[in-house]
Amino acid sequence: MLEGSLTSVDGAIEEGLRPHQLVNYVGQVKAVTNLKVFIEAARGRQEALDHLLLYGPPGLGKTTLSRIVASEMGAQIRGTSGPAITRAGDLAAILTNLQPHDILFIDEIHRLNRVVEEILYPALEDFKIDIIIGQGPAARSISLDLPPFTLVGATTRVGLLSSPLRDRFGIVMRLEFYQVEELAKIIVRSARILSIVIDEDGALEISRRSRGTPRIANRLLKRVRDFAQVDGLDVISKMTAASALNNLEIDERGFDNLDRLFMDAIINKFNGGPVGIETLAAVLNEESDTLEDVCEPFLLQAGFLARTPRGRIVTPRAREYFCTL
Repeated sequence: MLEGSLTSVDGAIEEGLRPHQLVNYVGQVKAVTNLKVFIEAARGRQEALDHLLLYGPPGLGKTTLSRIVASEMGAQIRGTSGPAITRAGDLAAILTNLQPHDILFIDEIHRLNRVVEEILYPALEDFKIDIIIGQGPAARSISLDLPPFTLVGATTRVGLLSSPLRDRFGIVMRLEFYQVEELAKIIVRSARILSIVIDEDGALEISRRSRGTPRIANRLLKRVRDFAQVDGLDVISKMTAASALNNLEIDERGFDNLDRLFMDAIINKFNGGPVGIETLAAVLNEESDTLEDVCEPFLLQAGFLARTPRGRIVTPRAREYFCTL
């Protein structure tokens, strides 16, 4: 049997899959190289790191990088998300409880409402917030000083950020899809942490089908492990990985059943497009956000889909590939 426990991975092990230092972070070479410089410079000046905006498709390591930034800066990290902050008072409570040089991580920062967002502006620029006390004619505004802190914002929809908010980030980084070789390294590292035995070809097979995304790579590794366990196999080989992923209906390029339904709808129902995303969502009975965040980024990256002012269209290579499946 495979070495180690093959039961569900608990939260502690899940956390263990994340690297905690930049030296152990695989991929995103340009972003990591620049981040090392910014962190070293901030530490040398004994200042808080400038505010950092991370954007790109889901699962590329935005949350992991935010935690690494906190670790490298020797700071505490406080995490929340845009939808969770519904009132200006919620954000004020978070900001006034920060310690000097703390990292405030806001996931899905594009979903902050405008009232809350306006509280952030003076906090980011001057480390101050203005709070209204009382109501009606007796209401008055007071200004509170905040300790110097770093806001790390993460988003999959950078275009939805307002210009005033986006402009207040001193560091803006786009995270790119990973190369096959980079994902293979991540898979080998995760396998070692999970006490899974996998050979090089097995890791490469999983990485090729992981859509350039570490989160997907780790998820598929666990599912392949399940098949290997049930089949009584000691090592995850290329054949083992391929068989398991075929059972999961994930093809050699990483496209899954939703991708195929998405492309089939455009090709066969709308003659290749153009077609609007809301129409596609209605046809597929899926949320448009799911299609935009999960399906489209990888299809666009692979050159199988194009966005036009009139809607989505498929490319000739998409017709060739999906029509032969």
